[in-house]
Amino acid sequence: MSGAVSFAWPELLWFLLLLPLLVGLYVWLLRRKSRSAVRYANLGMIKEAMGAGAKYRRHVPPVLFLLAILLLILAMARPSATVTLPTQKQTIIMALDASGSMRAKDIEPSRLVAMQNAAKQFVADASPRTKIGIVIFAATASLVQPPTDDREAINAAIDRIQLQRATATGSGLIVSLATLFPGAGFDVSSAIFGRDAPRNAPIGDAKKDSKKDHKPVPPGSYSSAVVILLTDGQRTTGPDPIEVAKKAADRGVRVYTVGFGTTSGEIIGFEGWSFRVRLDEETLKTIATMTQGEYFHAGSAADLKKVYQTLNSRLSLEKKETEVTALFAAAAGLLTLLAGLLSMLWFNRIL
Repeated sequence: MSGAVSFAWPELLWFLLLLPLLVGLYVWLLRRKSRSAVRYANLGMIKEAMGAGAKYRRHVPPVLFLLAILLLILAMARPSATVTLPTQKQTIIMALDASGSMRAKDIEPSRLVAMQNAAKQFVADASPRTKIGIVIFAATASLVQPPTDDREAINAAIDRIQLQRATATGSGLIVSLATLFPGAGFDVSSAIFGRDAPRNAPIGDAKKDSKKDHKPVPPGSYSSAVVILLTDGQRTTGPDPIEVAKKAADRGVRVYTVGFGTTSGEIIGFEGWSFRVRLDEETLKTIATMTQGEYFHAGSAADLKKVYQTLNSRLSLEKKETEVTALFAAAAGLLTLLAGLLSMLWFNRIL
């Protein structure tokens, strides 16, 4: 449990004012009992019989009982706290860049092979109950492996990646969202068939989207699935990924972005072509921030493996605002039981 505790019924906390009254009542009863003992018995004999240990020990059961009452009052107010629990996420979509720049060998043995190895290690380390889908994007985007828990099928899809020219990051995101919400009316034709779009063009089919009347939810609130987007360059075609990220945020889907390569840029050459590839960190960070995800940078194969290991740990545990009334009530019950047992053991009575 971490962070501050909040209460659903804070008005019941006024009952805490009873605690000073109970303490005062306890002190008054002790003094009254002490005066009675002095009146009818020899004071020296009483002190000798009680001993130093018993003098303080007699207060332990009442203090424990008082703490139990405190916890019960807090439980009545229905406390909630941020706790770290095993994740309930059932689906992870891995959107992987298959643009031609992934042929570059500035990262041994190549960017493509490094990405494939790290992705397959991520799949191996993921929870067996988690379904993983693979989306590939370059000039177009496609779902090459629907979400499944069949690890062999997932790895086979990763091994089958075929590189193409261009980078349509927004297309990869749109196909990922359409995979998670197949009935939501997302227009994926531009992503699948490669129709280019102006940089600020709206995303989706207006007619289809208007029929859905989707009510936006808080970003990051969808707990059943996440998207992990990896790219080594910047968008050259397809829809604007920032606009698609707004759609993901409205659906509550977290997008974790991974930038693979250098921000300064590399000169890539193959098949008689040469061009500079520069990582667009600003866009990737914006996508992660908008969707309540997180951005990671990997400049080498080892870095990429560490990034995927970190992602696995992030996705296996998550923090949630959870009501902890039962914990407070259970603690109160245990303290009450302990107070009664100690009182019986030491003084042969219950409090």
